[in-house]
Amino acid sequence: MTPRSIVLAVCCTSILLVGIDMTAVNVALPAIGASFQAGASGLSWTIDAYTLVLATFIMLAGSLADRFGRKRVFGIGLVVFIIGSGLCAVAPNLGALIAFRVLQALGGCMLNPVAMAIISNVFQDRAERARAIGVWAGVTGLALGLGPVVGGALVSSPLGWRWIFVINIPIGLIAMLLAQRVVPESKVERPRRFDLVGQLFVAGMLASLTYGIIEGPRLGWGSPAEAAILGLAAICLIGILVYEPRCAEPLLELRFFRSIPFTAANVIAIVAFAGIGSFLYLNSIYLQDARGYSAFDTGLLMLPVSVVSVIWGPLNGHVLARFGARIPFVLAGVAFIVAGVMLATVTTGTSIGWLLVAYAAMGFANSAVGSPITHTAVAGMPPAQAGVAAGVNSTTRQFGQTIGVAVAGVTLGAAPVAEHMPQLAAATHPGWWLIAGYGCAIVALGYVSTTSFAKETALRVAA
Repeated sequence: MTPRSIVLAVCCTSILLVGIDMTAVNVALPAIGASFQAGASGLSWTIDAYTLVLATFIMLAGSLADRFGRKRVFGIGLVVFIIGSGLCAVAPNLGALIAFRVLQALGGCMLNPVAMAIISNVFQDRAERARAIGVWAGVTGLALGLGPVVGGALVSSPLGWRWIFVINIPIGLIAMLLAQRVVPESKVERPRRFDLVGQLFVAGMLASLTYGIIEGPRLGWGSPAEAAILGLAAICLIGILVYEPRCAEPLLELRFFRSIPFTAANVIAIVAFAGIGSFLYLNSIYLQDARGYSAFDTGLLMLPVSVVSVIWGPLNGHVLARFGARIPFVLAGVAFIVAGVMLATVTTGTSIGWLLVAYAAMGFANSAVGSPITHTAVAGMPPAQAGVAAGVNSTTRQFGQTIGVAVAGVTLGAAPVAEHMPQLAAATHPGWWLIAGYGCAIVALGYVSTTSFAKETALRVAA
Protein backbone atom coordinates (compact mmCIF):
# COMPACT_ATOMS: atom_id res chain seq x y z
CA MET A 1 0.00 0.00 0.00
CA THR A 2 1.13 3.54 -0.74
CA PRO A 3 1.42 6.02 2.14
CA ARG A 4 -1.72 7.82 0.96
CA SER A 5 -3.64 4.54 0.85
CA ILE A 6 -2.61 3.82 4.43
CA VAL A 7 -3.85 7.26 5.50
CA LEU A 8 -7.16 6.56 3.74
CA ALA A 9 -7.39 3.19 5.51
CA VAL A 10 -6.83 4.80 8.92
CA CYS A 11 -9.45 7.46 8.23
CA CYS A 12 -11.90 4.82 7.04
CA THR A 13 -11.29 2.85 10.23
CA SER A 14 -12.63 5.79 12.22
CA ILE A 15 -15.92 5.87 10.33
CA LEU A 16 -16.14 2.08 10.57
CA LEU A 17 -15.67 2.38 14.33
CA VAL A 18 -18.31 5.09 14.77
CA GLY A 19 -20.70 3.62 12.20
CA ILE A 20 -20.71 0.05 13.49
CA ASP A 21 -21.25 1.33 17.04
CA MET A 22 -24.25 3.37 15.93
CA THR A 23 -25.93 0.64 13.89
CA ALA A 24 -25.13 -2.11 16.38
CA VAL A 25 -26.80 -0.16 19.18
CA ASN A 26 -29.97 0.01 17.06
CA VAL A 27 -30.11 -3.80 16.98
CA ALA A 28 -29.51 -3.89 20.73
CA LEU A 29 -32.39 -1.52 21.55
CA PRO A 30 -34.89 -4.23 22.54
CA ALA A 31 -32.26 -5.88 24.78
CA ILE A 32 -31.32 -2.53 26.35
CA GLY A 33 -35.01 -1.74 26.87
CA ALA A 34 -35.58 -5.07 28.59
CA SER A 35 -32.47 -4.65 30.73
CA PHE A 36 -33.44 -1.18 31.99
CA GLN A 37 -37.26 -1.37 31.57
CA ALA A 38 -37.11 1.54 29.09
CA GLY A 39 -39.94 2.70 26.82
CA ALA A 40 -39.88 4.20 23.33
CA SER A 41 -38.73 7.62 24.58
CA GLY A 42 -35.83 6.21 26.55
CA LEU A 43 -34.71 4.05 23.64
CA SER A 44 -34.86 7.06 21.31
CA TRP A 45 -32.56 8.98 23.65
CA THR A 46 -30.09 6.09 23.65
CA ILE A 47 -29.57 6.79 19.95
CA ASP A 48 -30.27 10.52 19.80
CA ALA A 49 -28.06 11.52 22.75
CA TYR A 50 -25.18 10.25 20.61
CA THR A 51 -26.19 11.73 17.26
CA LEU A 52 -27.31 15.01 18.83
CA VAL A 53 -23.89 15.64 20.39
CA LEU A 54 -22.24 14.73 17.09
CA ALA A 55 -24.43 17.20 15.24
CA THR A 56 -23.87 19.93 17.83
CA PHE A 57 -20.10 19.85 18.09
CA ILE A 58 -18.87 18.54 14.75
CA MET A 59 -18.39 22.05 13.35
CA LEU A 60 -16.48 23.10 16.44
CA ALA A 61 -14.29 20.00 16.06
CA GLY A 62 -13.59 20.93 12.44
CA SER A 63 -12.60 24.43 13.52
CA LEU A 64 -10.36 23.06 16.30
CA ALA A 65 -8.70 20.73 13.80
CA ASP A 66 -8.00 23.61 11.42
CA ARG A 67 -6.44 25.58 14.30
CA PHE A 68 -4.50 23.00 16.32
CA GLY A 69 -3.85 20.33 13.69
CA ARG A 70 -6.05 17.65 12.21
CA LYS A 71 -3.83 14.76 13.25
CA ARG A 72 -3.78 15.97 16.86
CA VAL A 73 -7.55 16.44 17.13
CA PHE A 74 -8.14 13.10 15.38
CA GLY A 75 -5.97 11.33 17.97
CA ILE A 76 -7.72 13.03 20.89
CA GLY A 77 -11.06 11.99 19.43
CA LEU A 78 -10.00 8.35 19.33
CA VAL A 79 -8.90 8.46 22.99
CA VAL A 80 -12.18 10.02 24.16
CA PHE A 81 -14.23 7.59 22.06
CA ILE A 82 -12.40 4.61 23.56
CA ILE A 83 -12.95 5.87 27.12
CA GLY A 84 -16.63 6.56 26.43
CA SER A 85 -17.07 3.07 24.98
CA GLY A 86 -15.54 1.48 28.07
CA LEU A 87 -17.88 3.41 30.36
CA CYS A 88 -20.94 2.50 28.24
CA ALA A 89 -19.99 -1.16 28.65
CA VAL A 90 -20.34 -0.92 32.45
CA ALA A 91 -23.32 1.50 32.63
CA PRO A 92 -25.51 0.55 35.64
CA ASN A 93 -28.74 2.16 34.36
CA LEU A 94 -30.27 3.88 31.36
CA GLY A 95 -29.42 7.39 32.59
CA ALA A 96 -25.75 6.47 32.97
CA LEU A 97 -25.73 4.80 29.54
CA ILE A 98 -27.13 7.95 27.92
CA ALA A 99 -24.56 10.11 29.74
CA PHE A 100 -21.69 7.88 28.63
CA ARG A 101 -23.05 7.92 25.07
CA VAL A 102 -22.67 11.69 25.23
CA LEU A 103 -18.98 11.27 26.15
CA GLN A 104 -18.58 8.73 23.36
CA ALA A 105 -20.07 11.22 20.91
CA LEU A 106 -17.70 13.98 22.02
CA GLY A 107 -14.90 11.74 20.81
CA GLY A 108 -16.78 10.74 17.69
CA CYS A 109 -17.31 14.35 16.61
CA MET A 110 -13.51 14.71 16.35
CA LEU A 111 -13.21 11.71 14.02
CA ASN A 112 -15.35 11.73 10.88
CA PRO A 113 -15.23 15.41 9.80
CA VAL A 114 -11.56 15.66 10.71
CA ALA A 115 -10.82 12.46 8.81
CA MET A 116 -12.62 13.89 5.77
CA ALA A 117 -10.49 17.05 5.99
CA ILE A 118 -7.38 14.83 6.17
CA ILE A 119 -8.51 12.96 3.05
CA SER A 120 -9.21 16.24 1.22
CA ASN A 121 -5.72 17.46 2.15
CA VAL A 122 -3.94 14.24 1.11
CA PHE A 123 -5.91 13.63 -2.13
CA GLN A 124 -5.87 16.99 -3.88
CA ASP A 125 -6.44 15.78 -7.45
CA ARG A 126 -10.16 15.99 -8.19
CA ALA A 127 -10.52 12.51 -9.70
CA GLU A 128 -8.38 10.86 -7.01
CA ARG A 129 -10.36 12.65 -4.32
CA ALA A 130 -13.63 11.42 -5.83
CA ARG A 131 -12.36 7.84 -5.82
CA ALA A 132 -11.09 8.20 -2.24
CA ILE A 133 -14.48 9.56 -1.19
CA GLY A 134 -16.06 6.59 -2.96
CA VAL A 135 -14.02 4.23 -0.78
CA TRP A 136 -15.03 6.31 2.25
CA ALA A 137 -18.69 5.99 1.28
CA GLY A 138 -18.25 2.25 0.75
CA VAL A 139 -16.92 1.91 4.29
CA THR A 140 -19.92 3.92 5.50
CA GLY A 141 -22.16 1.38 3.81
CA LEU A 142 -20.09 -1.45 5.24
CA ALA A 143 -20.61 -0.02 8.73
CA LEU A 144 -24.35 0.16 8.12
CA GLY A 145 -24.40 -3.45 6.99
CA LEU A 146 -21.93 -4.96 9.44
CA GLY A 147 -23.35 -3.12 12.46
CA PRO A 148 -26.56 -5.18 12.68
CA VAL A 149 -24.70 -8.46 12.09
CA VAL A 150 -21.97 -7.67 14.62
CA GLY A 151 -24.49 -6.21 17.05
CA GLY A 152 -26.80 -9.20 16.77
CA ALA A 153 -23.94 -11.64 17.39
CA LEU A 154 -22.67 -9.66 20.37
CA VAL A 155 -26.12 -9.22 21.92
CA SER A 156 -26.58 -12.99 21.72
CA SER A 157 -23.27 -13.57 23.54
CA PRO A 158 -23.11 -14.25 27.31
CA LEU A 159 -22.20 -10.62 28.15
CA GLY A 160 -25.07 -9.37 25.99
CA TRP A 161 -25.41 -5.87 24.57
CA ARG A 162 -22.45 -4.56 26.60
CA TRP A 163 -20.07 -6.30 24.20
CA ILE A 164 -21.12 -3.79 21.54
CA PHE A 165 -19.11 -1.16 23.40
CA VAL A 166 -16.26 -3.44 24.50
CA ILE A 167 -15.39 -4.28 20.87
CA ASN A 168 -14.68 -0.61 20.17
CA ILE A 169 -11.69 -0.57 22.51
CA PRO A 170 -9.19 -2.79 20.61
CA ILE A 171 -10.24 -1.38 17.22
CA GLY A 172 -9.84 2.16 18.51
CA LEU A 173 -6.41 1.43 19.99
CA ILE A 174 -5.15 0.03 16.67
CA ALA A 175 -6.49 3.05 14.77
CA MET A 176 -4.86 5.40 17.30
CA LEU A 177 -1.44 3.78 16.97
CA LEU A 178 -1.59 3.79 13.17
CA ALA A 179 -2.76 7.40 13.05
CA GLN A 180 0.24 8.54 15.07
CA ARG A 181 2.59 6.81 12.61
CA VAL A 182 1.14 7.53 9.16
CA VAL A 183 -1.26 10.49 9.21
CA PRO A 184 0.45 13.77 8.24
CA GLU A 185 -0.22 16.83 10.33
CA SER A 186 -2.04 19.67 8.60
CA LYS A 187 -3.65 22.93 9.66
CA VAL A 188 -4.61 26.26 8.11
CA GLU A 189 -2.13 29.12 8.11
CA ARG A 190 -4.54 31.55 9.77
CA PRO A 191 -6.96 29.67 12.06
CA ARG A 192 -10.45 30.97 12.67
CA ARG A 193 -11.45 32.48 15.99
CA PHE A 194 -13.76 30.58 18.30
CA ASP A 195 -17.39 31.60 17.96
CA LEU A 196 -18.86 30.85 21.39
CA VAL A 197 -22.16 32.67 20.71
CA GLY A 198 -22.69 30.79 17.46
CA GLN A 199 -21.92 27.47 19.15
CA LEU A 200 -24.50 28.19 21.87
CA PHE A 201 -27.14 29.07 19.28
CA VAL A 202 -26.47 25.87 17.29
CA ALA A 203 -26.48 23.69 20.42
CA GLY A 204 -29.68 25.30 21.70
CA MET A 205 -31.51 24.90 18.41
CA LEU A 206 -30.58 21.25 17.85
CA ALA A 207 -31.12 20.17 21.46
CA SER A 208 -34.49 21.91 21.92
CA LEU A 209 -35.83 20.73 18.55
CA THR A 210 -34.81 17.13 19.22
CA TYR A 211 -36.19 17.22 22.77
CA GLY A 212 -39.44 18.72 21.54
CA ILE A 213 -39.94 15.98 18.95
CA ILE A 214 -39.05 13.05 21.21
CA GLU A 215 -40.99 14.28 24.26
CA GLY A 216 -43.90 15.76 22.29
CA PRO A 217 -46.22 12.78 22.86
CA ARG A 218 -45.53 12.79 26.60
CA LEU A 219 -45.81 16.57 27.08
CA GLY A 220 -48.70 17.01 24.64
CA TRP A 221 -48.18 18.67 21.26
CA GLY A 222 -50.35 21.64 22.19
CA SER A 223 -49.09 22.04 25.76
CA PRO A 224 -47.35 25.24 26.97
CA ALA A 225 -44.19 23.23 27.76
CA GLU A 226 -44.00 21.89 24.20
CA ALA A 227 -44.63 25.35 22.76
CA ALA A 228 -41.86 26.80 24.94
CA ILE A 229 -39.37 24.14 23.83
CA LEU A 230 -40.09 24.58 20.12
CA GLY A 231 -40.14 28.35 20.65
CA LEU A 232 -36.60 28.14 22.04
CA ALA A 233 -35.52 26.28 18.90
CA ALA A 234 -37.03 29.05 16.76
CA ILE A 235 -35.31 31.77 18.81
CA CYS A 236 -31.94 30.03 18.43
CA LEU A 237 -32.48 29.73 14.68
CA ILE A 238 -33.24 33.44 14.44
CA GLY A 239 -30.14 34.10 16.52
CA ILE A 240 -28.03 32.14 14.04
CA LEU A 241 -29.47 33.99 11.05
CA VAL A 242 -28.99 37.40 12.69
CA TYR A 243 -25.70 36.98 14.56
CA GLU A 244 -23.58 34.74 12.33
CA PRO A 245 -23.48 37.06 9.25
CA ARG A 246 -22.27 39.86 11.53
CA CYS A 247 -19.54 37.77 13.14
CA ALA A 248 -16.06 38.26 11.65
CA GLU A 249 -15.27 34.54 11.77
CA PRO A 250 -18.52 32.66 12.44
CA LEU A 251 -18.86 29.04 13.45
CA LEU A 252 -21.48 28.57 10.71
CA GLU A 253 -20.38 30.29 7.51
CA LEU A 254 -23.77 31.22 6.05
CA ARG A 255 -22.17 32.56 2.87
CA PHE A 256 -21.43 28.97 1.88
CA PHE A 257 -25.18 28.48 1.48
CA ARG A 258 -25.20 30.88 -1.46
CA SER A 259 -23.75 27.93 -3.36
CA ILE A 260 -26.69 25.86 -4.60
CA PRO A 261 -24.64 22.62 -4.72
CA PHE A 262 -23.44 23.14 -1.14
CA THR A 263 -26.94 23.94 0.13
CA ALA A 264 -28.57 21.10 -1.77
CA ALA A 265 -25.92 18.62 -0.62
CA ASN A 266 -26.58 19.49 3.01
CA VAL A 267 -30.37 19.30 2.62
CA ILE A 268 -29.94 15.94 0.90
CA ALA A 269 -27.74 14.88 3.83
CA ILE A 270 -30.55 15.72 6.26
CA VAL A 271 -33.27 13.80 4.42
CA ALA A 272 -31.03 10.87 3.41
CA PHE A 273 -29.73 10.27 6.91
CA ALA A 274 -33.18 10.82 8.37
CA GLY A 275 -34.20 7.92 6.15
CA ILE A 276 -31.24 5.78 7.21
CA GLY A 277 -31.80 6.54 10.90
CA SER A 278 -35.51 5.77 10.59
CA PHE A 279 -34.76 2.51 8.79
CA LEU A 280 -32.33 1.27 11.45
CA TYR A 281 -34.66 2.19 14.30
CA LEU A 282 -37.90 0.92 12.80
CA ASN A 283 -36.45 -2.26 11.34
CA SER A 284 -34.95 -3.35 14.66
CA ILE A 285 -38.30 -2.88 16.41
CA TYR A 286 -40.22 -4.54 13.58
CA LEU A 287 -38.05 -7.65 13.32
CA GLN A 288 -37.52 -8.24 17.05
CA ASP A 289 -40.66 -6.92 18.76
CA ALA A 290 -43.27 -7.41 16.04
CA ARG A 291 -41.85 -10.55 14.39
CA GLY A 292 -40.08 -12.12 17.37
CA TYR A 293 -36.68 -12.65 15.73
CA SER A 294 -33.57 -12.72 17.89
CA ALA A 295 -30.94 -9.97 17.69
CA PHE A 296 -28.61 -12.34 15.84
CA ASP A 297 -31.30 -13.32 13.31
CA THR A 298 -32.07 -9.63 12.82
CA GLY A 299 -28.45 -8.98 11.94
CA LEU A 300 -28.35 -11.88 9.49
CA LEU A 301 -31.53 -10.72 7.77
CA MET A 302 -29.91 -7.34 7.19
CA LEU A 303 -26.89 -8.84 5.40
CA PRO A 304 -28.12 -7.58 2.00
CA VAL A 305 -27.55 -4.05 3.27
CA SER A 306 -23.89 -4.89 3.88
CA VAL A 307 -23.33 -6.91 0.71
CA VAL A 308 -24.82 -4.31 -1.62
CA SER A 309 -23.04 -1.47 0.19
CA VAL A 310 -19.65 -3.18 -0.10
CA ILE A 311 -20.16 -3.90 -3.81
CA TRP A 312 -21.59 -0.57 -4.88
CA GLY A 313 -19.70 1.86 -2.60
CA PRO A 314 -16.35 1.75 -4.46
CA LEU A 315 -18.08 1.52 -7.87
CA ASN A 316 -20.11 4.59 -6.97
CA GLY A 317 -16.86 6.53 -6.54
CA HIS A 318 -15.89 5.71 -10.13
CA VAL A 319 -19.34 6.72 -11.39
CA LEU A 320 -19.03 9.98 -9.47
CA ALA A 321 -15.56 10.68 -10.87
CA ARG A 322 -16.66 10.03 -14.46
CA PHE A 323 -20.22 11.35 -14.65
CA GLY A 324 -20.61 13.73 -11.71
CA ALA A 325 -23.06 13.69 -8.83
CA ARG A 326 -26.41 13.70 -10.66
CA ILE A 327 -26.55 9.98 -11.54
CA PRO A 328 -25.57 8.77 -8.03
CA PHE A 329 -28.12 11.14 -6.46
CA VAL A 330 -30.95 9.97 -8.71
CA LEU A 331 -30.08 6.30 -8.23
CA ALA A 332 -29.94 6.76 -4.46
CA GLY A 333 -33.28 8.56 -4.38
CA VAL A 334 -34.99 5.87 -6.43
CA ALA A 335 -33.56 3.18 -4.12
CA PHE A 336 -34.93 5.01 -1.07
CA ILE A 337 -38.36 5.13 -2.74
CA VAL A 338 -38.28 1.42 -3.59
CA ALA A 339 -37.24 0.42 -0.07
CA GLY A 340 -39.79 2.70 1.59
CA VAL A 341 -42.72 1.60 -0.55
CA MET A 342 -41.89 -2.09 -0.13
CA LEU A 343 -41.55 -1.84 3.66
CA ALA A 344 -44.73 0.24 3.98
CA THR A 345 -46.70 -2.97 3.36
CA VAL A 346 -45.03 -5.19 5.97
CA THR A 347 -47.04 -7.32 8.37
CA THR A 348 -46.06 -10.06 10.80
CA GLY A 349 -46.40 -12.50 7.90
CA THR A 350 -44.38 -10.68 5.22
CA SER A 351 -42.09 -13.10 3.36
CA ILE A 352 -38.35 -13.09 4.02
CA GLY A 353 -37.67 -12.70 0.30
CA TRP A 354 -39.67 -9.46 0.20
CA LEU A 355 -37.69 -8.10 3.15
CA LEU A 356 -34.33 -9.08 1.66
CA VAL A 357 -35.07 -7.21 -1.57
CA ALA A 358 -36.12 -4.11 0.40
CA TYR A 359 -32.96 -4.31 2.52
CA ALA A 360 -30.81 -4.61 -0.62
CA ALA A 361 -32.46 -1.45 -1.98
CA MET A 362 -31.67 0.34 1.29
CA GLY A 363 -28.05 -0.80 1.10
CA PHE A 364 -27.82 0.56 -2.43
CA ALA A 365 -29.39 3.85 -1.35
CA ASN A 366 -26.94 4.29 1.51
CA SER A 367 -23.83 3.50 -0.52
CA ALA A 368 -24.97 5.62 -3.48
CA VAL A 369 -25.86 8.78 -1.57
CA GLY A 370 -22.84 9.23 0.71
CA SER A 371 -20.05 10.07 -1.73
CA PRO A 372 -21.97 12.58 -3.92
CA ILE A 373 -23.12 14.41 -0.77
CA THR A 374 -19.55 14.86 0.44
CA HIS A 375 -18.12 15.59 -3.00
CA THR A 376 -20.78 18.17 -3.81
CA ALA A 377 -20.49 19.88 -0.42
CA VAL A 378 -16.68 20.15 -0.44
CA ALA A 379 -16.03 20.69 -4.16
CA GLY A 380 -15.47 24.34 -4.97
CA MET A 381 -15.01 25.39 -1.35
CA PRO A 382 -11.84 27.37 -0.49
CA PRO A 383 -9.09 24.93 0.63
CA ALA A 384 -8.55 26.87 3.86
CA GLN A 385 -12.18 26.19 4.81
CA ALA A 386 -12.07 22.42 4.19
CA GLY A 387 -12.52 21.60 7.87
CA VAL A 388 -15.46 23.99 8.28
CA ALA A 389 -17.20 22.84 5.07
CA ALA A 390 -16.75 19.16 5.99
CA GLY A 391 -17.97 19.96 9.50
CA VAL A 392 -21.17 21.57 8.22
CA ASN A 393 -21.82 18.55 6.01
CA SER A 394 -21.19 16.10 8.84
CA THR A 395 -23.47 18.16 11.09
CA THR A 396 -26.36 17.94 8.65
CA ARG A 397 -25.87 14.18 8.36
CA GLN A 398 -26.01 13.67 12.11
CA PHE A 399 -28.87 16.14 12.49
CA GLY A 400 -30.82 14.24 9.85
CA GLN A 401 -30.24 10.93 11.61
CA THR A 402 -31.22 12.48 14.94
CA ILE A 403 -34.48 13.83 13.54
CA GLY A 404 -35.16 10.59 11.68
CA VAL A 405 -34.90 8.51 14.86
CA ALA A 406 -36.94 11.05 16.83
CA VAL A 407 -39.76 11.08 14.28
CA ALA A 408 -39.69 7.29 13.98
CA GLY A 409 -39.96 7.02 17.75
CA VAL A 410 -42.97 9.32 17.73
CA THR A 411 -44.74 7.15 15.13
CA LEU A 412 -44.29 4.15 17.40
CA GLY A 413 -44.98 5.94 20.67
CA ALA A 414 -48.72 5.28 20.65
CA ALA A 415 -48.35 1.59 19.80
CA PRO A 416 -48.28 -0.99 22.61
CA VAL A 417 -44.88 -2.68 22.72
CA ALA A 418 -45.15 -6.45 22.96
CA GLU A 419 -43.88 -9.38 20.96
CA HIS A 420 -45.61 -10.76 17.85
CA MET A 421 -48.06 -7.87 17.55
CA PRO A 422 -49.65 -7.06 14.19
CA GLN A 423 -50.49 -3.61 15.55
CA LEU A 424 -46.82 -2.84 16.10
CA ALA A 425 -45.96 -3.90 12.54
CA ALA A 426 -48.69 -1.59 11.22
CA ALA A 427 -47.40 1.24 13.44
CA THR A 428 -44.15 1.25 11.46
CA HIS A 429 -45.91 2.02 8.16
CA PRO A 430 -45.91 5.85 8.47
CA GLY A 431 -42.16 5.75 9.01
CA TRP A 432 -41.62 3.69 5.86
CA TRP A 433 -43.75 6.08 3.79
CA LEU A 434 -41.61 8.94 5.08
CA ILE A 435 -38.52 7.14 3.78
CA ALA A 436 -40.12 6.97 0.32
CA GLY A 437 -40.81 10.70 0.58
CA TYR A 438 -37.16 11.32 1.48
CA GLY A 439 -36.22 9.50 -1.71
CA CYS A 440 -38.40 11.81 -3.82
CA ALA A 441 -36.68 14.83 -2.26
CA ILE A 442 -33.23 13.38 -3.03
CA VAL A 443 -34.09 12.89 -6.71
CA ALA A 444 -35.36 16.46 -7.05
CA LEU A 445 -32.50 18.08 -5.15
CA GLY A 446 -29.92 15.90 -6.88
CA TYR A 447 -31.07 17.24 -10.22
CA VAL A 448 -31.24 20.88 -9.11
CA SER A 449 -27.77 20.80 -7.52
CA THR A 450 -26.09 19.63 -10.72
CA THR A 451 -27.46 22.19 -13.19
CA SER A 452 -25.12 24.65 -14.89
CA PHE A 453 -26.67 27.54 -12.94
CA ALA A 454 -26.01 25.72 -9.66
CA LYS A 455 -22.37 25.19 -10.61
CA GLU A 456 -22.00 28.88 -11.37
CA THR A 457 -23.19 29.79 -7.86
CA ALA A 458 -20.54 27.46 -6.41
CA LEU A 459 -17.83 29.20 -8.43
CA ARG A 460 -18.97 32.61 -7.20
CA VAL A 461 -18.85 31.47 -3.58
CA ALA A 462 -15.36 30.00 -4.02
CA ALA A 463 -14.17 33.28 -5.52
